[in-house]
Amino acid sequence: MNFEAALKELKSGGRVIRNGWGGAEKYIKIVKEGVHDGQILNPYFVINVEGEGYTIFTPTVCDLLAEDWEKVE
Repeated sequence: MNFEAALKELKSGGRVIRNGWGGAEKYIKIVKEGVHDGQILNPYFVINVEGEGYTIFTPTVCDLLAEDWEKVE
């Protein structure tokens, strides 16, 4: 699927990953809006990497144009 479809999946609470990566990356998900130290925390992407846990994910232009996104169950 393309990134537009992947984003729709993410917004509905799902998880996605690019098939072309093939490394330790397990999935990407959205952390929804919340509150931190009394301030609004805007939604953001995180990626779960095996053995490392979560880190912030910012898609590259290549990620945005890719057609190899897949839903992760």
